[in-house]
Amino acid sequence: MLVGEVCNREVVVVDKDAATEVAIGLMREYHVGDVVVVEDRLGQKIPIGILTDRDIVVELLAEGVDLDAVSVGDIMSYELQVARDSDALTNTIKKMKHQGIRRLPVVNEQGGLIGILTLDDIIDIMAELMDDLASLVKKEQKREKKTRK
Repeated sequence: MLVGEVCNREVVVVDKDAATEVAIGLMREYHVGDVVVVEDRLGQKIPIGILTDRDIVVELLAEGVDLDAVSVGDIMSYELQVARDSDALTNTIKKMKHQGIRRLPVVNEQGGLIGILTLDDIIDIMAELMDDLASLVKKEQKREKKTRK
């Protein structure tokens, strides 16, 4: 399974020069825990950072920082890790585990943003796969009972 097959294609994005309150408003409006910070390059949105709800709480609110005094670019995570749409999901999960990352922007071969892969997405995928396996076992058991009669 490839990352591009399972990533969420609806990504909330923001410019690094945007006010922090704009990013907060987007998170609330779209019910997400992050916004991907992008730059437009050659007609593509290139991810350059990410801003999470945790960043806002820990770095700004807990420290009493005036939200009007900082932009998204001032507080976003710059050490951005990404996944390519052609990466194997299993390898990407290992990368996320190793780096302690819960969210990864997904890019195409040119580096343009095409989606995001989150821990919640992965849990949903795994739960669906486990449900399919459980259904398989139940169907097999029913089939065996019929053949014994």
